[in-house]
Amino acid sequence: MPTVTNKRTVMTLFSDPECIYSHRVRLVLAEKNITVDIISTDPLDLPEDVAEANPYGTLPTLIDRDLALYESRIIMEYLDERYPHPPLLPIDPVSRANTRLYLHRIEKDWYSLADEILAGGKGATRARKELREALLAAGPILSARPWFMSDEFTLVDATIAPLLWRLPQLGIEISGAGSRQLLDYAKRAFARECFGKSLTEQEKELRK
Repeated sequence: MPTVTNKRTVMTLFSDPECIYSHRVRLVLAEKNITVDIISTDPLDLPEDVAEANPYGTLPTLIDRDLALYESRIIMEYLDERYPHPPLLPIDPVSRANTRLYLHRIEKDWYSLADEILAGGKGATRARKELREALLAAGPILSARPWFMSDEFTLVDATIAPLLWRLPQLGIEISGAGSRQLLDYAKRAFARECFGKSLTEQEKELRK
């Protein structure tokens, strides 16, 4: 395991300004109003701090004193545990485990399709169709309560919202059955103060 030499007095996030995985971490940081130094980083030109701390050379990478974390979901859960207010994971073990399962499924079922679309290639058209259908099918779940199966904004919402923001970039138009439920959910998420604060200039351009 790499040894992190602490060169910074403030928690630092090395963030790809266009990456959905970095975006969801920035959204959690904004929701909790955490003091952090966010450094926009080119994934093809990593600074020495990231190269030393992260053996995989991926973004986002969080450095907090002598701790280095480099998987977005691990970073999100760490932030929620270290800064417990407002809580973004349920308190009881069963609900917490279910939330982690939802996060896993969104990553495997939705984020993987988004990654495939952005990568281009022969599978992009199929992935675009599958993702659109999956999001529309989730409409009733997203409209049943203010947030994803919850009355409070959670890590699941902090994962879904950045994906919905990127629908124009992904070439996905939401219309037809179930679209109103999905669009209403997206509108609520985008209206949150933390969401606006989480956006980079590059991400703002996705909706202009």
